Amino acid sequence: MNTNANAANRLPLAGLLALAMTGFLALLSEILPAGLLPQLSQGLGVSQSMAGQLTTFYAIGSVVGAVPIITATRNWGRRSLLLLTVCTFLVFNTITAISSIFILTLVARLFAGVAAGVVWGMLTGYARRMVPEKLKGRAVSIAMMGIPIALTFGLPLGTFLSSFIGWRSLFGVVSLVAAVLIGWILWKLPDFPGQSDKSSVSVWSVFRTPGVRSVLFVVLTWMTAHNILYTYISPLLASVGFNQIEFILLVYGIASIVSTFLIGRLIDRHLRPLVLGSLIAFILVTFLFGFSSNLPVGIYVAIILWGFVFGGAASLLQTAVAEAVDEQAVDIALSLSSTTWNFAIACGGAVGGILLNSAGVVSFPWVGFVLLILALLVAWNAKKYGFKSKR
Repeated sequence: MNTNANAANRLPLAGLLALAMTGFLALLSEILPAGLLPQLSQGLGVSQSMAGQLTTFYAIGSVVGAVPIITATRNWGRRSLLLLTVCTFLVFNTITAISSIFILTLVARLFAGVAAGVVWGMLTGYARRMVPEKLKGRAVSIAMMGIPIALTFGLPLGTFLSSFIGWRSLFGVVSLVAAVLIGWILWKLPDFPGQSDKSSVSVWSVFRTPGVRSVLFVVLTWMTAHNILYTYISPLLASVGFNQIEFILLVYGIASIVSTFLIGRLIDRHLRPLVLGSLIAFILVTFLFGFSSNLPVGIYVAIILWGFVFGGAASLLQTAVAEAVDEQAVDIALSLSSTTWNFAIACGGAVGGILLNSAGVVSFPWVGFVLLILALLVAWNAKKYGFKSKR
């Protein structure tokens, strides 16, 4: 009897880490071009601004692909769908590695982005189905661990390796990671059935579910505020006299990883206070950025606190939207969250660019402050549905 109890309390780490590696692969595939623009520009015979569109097309694929593909494949076995997405990364990262035609590379990035949108729409639901109710939040935190690890170590390590092996070989290495991951998934990840063909769950019915729209609004405002700051972190830090961007990002990333572990320990019973506390902490970050231009200590505190806030954000928001719907609707709800998240990335980049050219970086924290106040108000009022802790 004790053996059964211990088994029920044990997390299936090998399978959850396979999910984390899938998230790492999806995010690394997205952000690698950011550190390789000069090499990509030279290798493909285009300007650096055009090479930057390789990231844009990836994001477009993530935005437009998640909801329709998750909906169309909702009766598929979950492992089969996940394997298809990893195979897509393998194929299209390989095309990126060998293509010398810019348009073909753009198309490859678009389809890789579609695969990423599907990954973000199903990882949380997959992790939740692998564990009992009391461990769902912790399982989600482990499955989302690939995000801060990719941001903290994946991009700088990839950029460093490219100086020795070249950007084409680097994308080849990413494809090799995808091939290893396919074997890992087949070996350690359990399969789960999709929805019945008779299921009446639709995208519109999920969107209308009480609580879902509140969570999606918080995702949009929170992540737009985050990406206004993060996308333009170099000019933001330069404006306050910080030029060691690599070290700053390392500190930020380590704080994010620590936060992910801590959130995983608390999320199953304290979802609501963690969401509200994270939003309040991020509001404090905007104040620190706004008032600490001559105080290095204040900027370091802001960076560390920001990393703590963002590290657990994906786990908190994905868990919140999953808790707002029935189990049959989780994948569709998560695909809506994924689409909103990627749209917020685009909004952050666009709004930040407009602000940079019109009002300057000094406006970033205050626009973020307004967005976060709106997010906090909505989250505070979503007591019964969108953001609720388990009893």
